[in-house]
Amino acid sequence: MEMFDTFSQFIKGIALTYGLKAIAAVITLVIGLWVIKAIVRALAKIMEKKSVDPSLRGFINSLAGILLKVMLVITVIGMLGIQMTSFVAILGAAGLAVGMALSGTLQNFAGGVMILIFKPFKVGDFIEAQGYAGVVSEIQIFITVLKTPDNKTIIIPNGGLSTGSLINYSTEETRRVDFSFGIAYGDSYDDAKALLLKLIAADERIMSTPEPFIVLGALADSSVNITVRVWVKASDYWGVFFDMNEKVYKEFDKNGLHIPFPQLDVHLDK
Repeated sequence: MEMFDTFSQFIKGIALTYGLKAIAAVITLVIGLWVIKAIVRALAKIMEKKSVDPSLRGFINSLAGILLKVMLVITVIGMLGIQMTSFVAILGAAGLAVGMALSGTLQNFAGGVMILIFKPFKVGDFIEAQGYAGVVSEIQIFITVLKTPDNKTIIIPNGGLSTGSLINYSTEETRRVDFSFGIAYGDSYDDAKALLLKLIAADERIMSTPEPFIVLGALADSSVNITVRVWVKASDYWGVFFDMNEKVYKEFDKNGLHIPFPQLDVHLDK
């Protein structure tokens, strides 16, 4: 009976000692999570008021929330009386193992950070990279999401995207449209040039400065190629490109100018 009383006192002592610590740790955890949520919400409002880029906003909010929660967990563990030196050593070893296993994922994470900091493109830009082209719809911390003109979704890891070459078609307000129109040998180059200048002047989307550029580009095997370069607003690029091709095809025919195609003469010897 005496042994049972001694054991009961021992259990009560442990419960009083660690029970109070556990209760305090739980209270700290609950209050801490509430405070972190309030801090993240306030941070989001501040960034929205300061007009911070939406992609960067989401990243900063996520990172701040994760860091604050890690600090809270470490604090709670310390309150329970667990030796933090051993815990940190175990955590470091686990972090090293996870880091080696997820090296590709960490590379994508670093790539996402680089993209958000240096901003080679932003949401809404039309880019070409990693063999794909489309409008940037999302910039996440590990991936970037593109939407193609035919409404396909392309997901590109940020690691290769941040270190590889890319073309951003939306950076500048204006773009140059390049054409090459062929006329037959024997047709008048001067007439073709005058007609092209007339078509260019009639299109209000084509800018007068820089001036349109028209030269005899090449004497090819089957045609005389005329090089045409005009400047337009970036948003008008494809409209001008397709419309000019259609107009030239129709107007050349009306004005006696022939668009040649490769021909092969075959002579049969009896």
